Order: sequence, then C-alpha cells, then structure tokens
Amino acid sequence: MNRSPRHLLVVLLLLGASSLGLDMECRAQDKSVSVARKWNELALESIRNDFARPIVHARNLFHLSAAAWDAWAAYDGEATPWLFEIDEVASSSPLEDREAAISYAMYRILQFRFRNSPGFLSMSPRYDALMLDLGLDPSATDDGSNSPAAVGNRVASAYLVFGVTDGSNEIADHANQFYAPINDPLIPPISGTQDVAVPDRWQPLSLEFFIDQSGNPVAEGYPEFLGPEWGDVVPFALTERHRTVESRDGRDWFVYLDPGAPPRLDTSDEEVFLETFETTLRWSAHLDPADGVLIDVSPNTIGNASLPVAAEDYEAFYDLEEGGDAGIGYDANPVTGEPYATQIVPRADYARILAEFWADGPDSETPPGHWFTIVNDVVDHPAFQRRIGGVGPEIDPLEFDVKIYFGLGGCMHDASIAAWSVKGFYDFARPISAIRWMAENGQRSDPSRSSFHPRGLKLVPGFVEEITPKTVASGAQHEHLAGKANANLGRIAVRCWRGPDYIQDPSTDVAGCGWILAEDWWPYQRPTFVTPNFAGYVSGHSTYSRAAAEFLTAFTGSPYFPGGLGEYVARAGQFLVFEDGPSVDVRLQWVSYRDASDQCSLSRIWGGIHPWIDDLPGRLMGLEIGVRAFEHVTSYYGPDPSCAEDLNGDGRVDAADLGSLIGQWGCTGDCPADINGNGLVEAGDLGFLISAWGPDCGP
Repeated sequence: MNRSPRHLLVVLLLLGASSLGLDMECRAQDKSVSVARKWNELALESIRNDFARPIVHARNLFHLSAAAWDAWAAYDGEATPWLFEIDEVASSSPLEDREAAISYAMYRILQFRFRNSPGFLSMSPRYDALMLDLGLDPSATDDGSNSPAAVGNRVASAYLVFGVTDGSNEIADHANQFYAPINDPLIPPISGTQDVAVPDRWQPLSLEFFIDQSGNPVAEGYPEFLGPEWGDVVPFALTERHRTVESRDGRDWFVYLDPGAPPRLDTSDEEVFLETFETTLRWSAHLDPADGVLIDVSPNTIGNASLPVAAEDYEAFYDLEEGGDAGIGYDANPVTGEPYATQIVPRADYARILAEFWADGPDSETPPGHWFTIVNDVVDHPAFQRRIGGVGPEIDPLEFDVKIYFGLGGCMHDASIAAWSVKGFYDFARPISAIRWMAENGQRSDPSRSSFHPRGLKLVPGFVEEITPKTVASGAQHEHLAGKANANLGRIAVRCWRGPDYIQDPSTDVAGCGWILAEDWWPYQRPTFVTPNFAGYVSGHSTYSRAAAEFLTAFTGSPYFPGGLGEYVARAGQFLVFEDGPSVDVRLQWVSYRDASDQCSLSRIWGGIHPWIDDLPGRLMGLEIGVRAFEHVTSYYGPDPSCAEDLNGDGRVDAADLGSLIGQWGCTGDCPADINGNGLVEAGDLGFLISAWGPDCGP
C-alpha cells in the first residue's frame, strides 16, 4: 500500500499552488523561484533527513534566514543587518550579487551545521549541485574582498562563530550541561510507571530501540531531555523584559514569557492535575473508526475560536467529552462570501489524521520547518500578493522571501526559547506517566471500595471501571483482563485506543478501542517512539503554531489563507503510518492561519502527547511571540516606502484612496481600509488618510 510521505504536507495548501508539481531539482532551474526559496527548500530537506530536534532546527532555520538577510542588506545602505556588520557594498548588479552572496552564506552554513546529520552524505552533493546550477563555484573561499562570494563567506563565518557562543552548547552538539531527570525511566511495554518517584515531574522512558520523529533509529535507546537549558540561548525579538530568573536545583533558570506553574500535586490545583490528564485519556477513546460517531469537520463548524486568557476559563474552552474546542466555525468564506461545503466524516478518522499530520513524523521538517513549508505554499497561490503587511506595492520574490524567512525564522527561534525555557524549569509530567500512575493508585470515585485512592482515576461507567468478579465473568466486558487466578481484580480498566500490541501489519490492521488495563495505556504513537524526549508543559506545537499564525497574519496583512481556504487531503487507506486508515478521504481545512494553529494544538491531545493544561498557555505565549517578531523584524528593513493610507498601492494618498475608504465605510473585521486596525472603518481611519494626503506616502 502506498503511503503519503510526511514531507508531502507541502500539499497542505492545495490552494492552486503550482509549486506542488515541481521537485527541488526543477526549482533550481526555475527563474521565477527566488534563490532564497531554493536554499530554504534545501534546508527543509536537510532537516527531514536529520534527527528530529525541533529547537535545534528552529535555530538553524533562523541563522540561515538571518544570514540571507544580512547578505541581502549588505547591498542596501538603509537596511540593518542582524549580525554581520559591513558598510554598503557598491554593486552594478545588485540582484545578481545578492543572489550570489546569499548562496555562499547559506551553502557554508548548511555544510557545517548538517555535517553530522545521518542524511549529510546524500544532502551535501545537493548543496554543491545547487551552487553549480546557479553558476557559482562551491570551492570559492575568498573572504577578503567585497566580491559576492567573499561577502557571503564572511556572513557565514560570522554566524558559525556566533553559534559557538549563543548559549546553545553547539560545541558539544547541544548536550545538556546541568539538567538531570528526577525520576527513573519508565519502560513502556511493562505495566504502570515502575514506581515513579515524583509523579508530577517528567519521567524519561527506557526503550531498547528508539526511532525519533524523523524516522532515525537511535540504537542506544531513549535520548536525554532535549533542550531543558534552552532559555540560555540568545533570542531574536525577546528581551530581558520578557524574561524572569527562577531558581531550582542550585542554579538559575531563564524563563521567557513565564505562564506560571502548571497544576501540581499537593497544591490547591491537585484536582486540575488529575482532571487534565483524564481528558487526554478520554480523547483516546475517540480513535476507533468503528464507533459510528460522525462529525462535520468543515469550516462551517470548526475554527474561528477565541482564546480564553484567564486560567480559570481554560477548561471550559474544550469539549471534554466529545473532543475539540470552542471554535464556532464560519457562516461563509470571509474572502469570497461563498458558503463552505459540509464534510461529514468519522470522528476517529479526523482525530487520527490530526494526530499524525501535525506530529511531524517520519520525513518531516519538524514543527518550525512545517510553518516554512506553509509559507512557501501560501506564496505560491496565484491570488497571493507580495506586500508586507498587505499594503504598498508588491515587491520582487527575492526581497519578499528574504524578509519573510528572516522574520519567521526569528519567530520560530523565539518560540523554541520560550517554550523550552518553561519545559526545562517546570519539568512537567507527560500523559503516559501521569495516567498510568493514577491507574496504579486505583479509583477516586467510591471511598467504600478497596480500590479507592484520592489520586486515582475517576470512574465513568462504560469508560473507566473497576475490574470485579462480575465484570470478569464469562462474556462480561473485562473477561479478558482477569489475569492469572483473577490477579487483576480491583484494578482499573479503561475503554480506549488499545495500543500498538494490536497492530501486526500497519497496512491492514487497526487497533481500535476496547477495554485494557489502565496501567497499560499508550498514546497514539509508534511503540518505538511513544512520547517526545522532553517535558510536556508547555506544548511546543501550540507555541510554535500560534506564534507562526500571528506572524503570518501580520506579515501578509490578512488572517486568512489566500481564497479563504487552506486544505490537505488525506486519502483513504493511504495516510496513516502505524495503523491502516483513514477509512474515508478526509480534508483538513483551515480558513485562517489561527485555525490551522488551533487544530495543531488539539492534535496533541488526541495523540496522547499533552493534556489540555499544556496547550493554552503555549498558544498565548505564541500569540505574543508572533506579534513581537513581526514588529521587530520590520525595524530592520529600513524606511518603508509604503503606508497603510495608500489603499490602492500607487505610492500616493489621493482621491482614489478616499473613494476606497468611503466605499468601505462601516466595514467590520478584515477590511483593507481599516487603517488604524480597530476592526471598523470609520472617522479615525479618515483622519489618518487625510493626514497622509499627498504624493510621498511613507515616513
């Protein structure tokens, strides 16, 4: 059976994207594709062939993108470089020289940063091939002149030297310097947690053979906590005012955008701790396509959610029983005004696809690279216009790509630093540990039973039940769970996704849902992966995705995908990797970048990777990161030749713009004439337009 390789999520935005028919070798010859785009796609392919280390690759993407910006800025006296300082380089052919300088900078960094990658032997010749296709000599190491090669080589050197001192411990391949887990490892094939010492702290796993989310085997077993000290890394737009200094284990921890502690045991939030992990357990019961539950997964009912800000409102944001969030959907396409078609599919297919699609599994570019892929496909849409902030004249593809990559790279890098600074300091448990620990304790619903424990699982008839002589009788629901000589009486059973033991052939088998010992609960993951090798709180996926969504909303000037619809088709029987499915074709659909982000966040709960308490704090951190990244990156661009008052983009504010504003008077929502951004076209916008009247729109 043919299965879609995970890197085909580039088709995620069908959107009419012509890029989907081109491979990278074709792109190297395509004059309509910018040099920055060609190198970006090689960087993404390098990540797909490397170990799955999202924070490391967010840093790589940022440094590559910032280096491309610095090479571009060397030929513009008004632009500000991020790292590499040089006087403006005179050029009679600035486009060609910029392309060459960018190429040398990215070529050198890729060769160095991925030299120890398992895919380097296949990728390195492709770096050389792109240089040659561009008419450039890869062996040109001049760095003492102002030739394009020398400029690019000096930019690369600056970033490679900086990388040794940026706090990431690159010299030791980003190994941890201080952190040590407080708990002994959990062995997933064995029931329970094997006596976890501190149940609300992170517990590593012990696997004889680990395969990371990029499909790379790690024969020595489960790797150490990835990046608990990442708060020490130099950020992009985050500053000291976004940072607090905490203390634990005899050292200081830098925590950015601190959301506060997660719910802990032995605190007033203990019940929240128990309930948030029980929701993850509950949602794992939604993964059986034979359960007959059908839902509409079109934009009519999904998306358009308003995030709660107060922690006391978090729980109400989710449908704890049926899955999903408080999104209200859309009455019509906000771009075209047309209605969306309904799409009724099994809930289990939708949930399983989300869990795999957004997991960034085998052959993927990890969550930060995922959003670069989204950007590339958005730009390929025939209706997309290259206007920064959605205003002013269109700019050429190279300038646009260099600028958006620079900003998005910084945004993803800051999301890594913020999320992992929180993960490292709070060191919070993952569902596989918390759920199994609660199951080991017993049940907390009926104090009259011997199985009672105040930190056990809450009994829910038909879902969480105590194993009793009656329930193990012949033909009863727990008959198969009785154990030798009824040894399991008094233990807790749960009806949920049964786990990888029920899958022999992933091309034909479906584990489905059924009664298992709650101590054997397994997230919707492969047996060689189980759960990521770092703490849960906060969700990195939620932080990355909301940051990217807010950045793209600001950078493109619209919250919506071009045409008001982004879409990915998961074909029946061809998409899922570790079990057969989906049972029908399912289209993942998003109206806005925020909708895609929100769906990504929910996928981690259905996938058994996060409880809901990890989610919203990450989304809210991402919201601030994305807005901050856009504001910061535009400060490097130099004077803006356009302005928001120039509604028709002709470089002047005149009667034509006044006519456009009057024509939109009273418009609410995403309105081009909403100059002051308050969601309504009214007198305030008219005042801005009049004050900018004239032929020289801009600062």
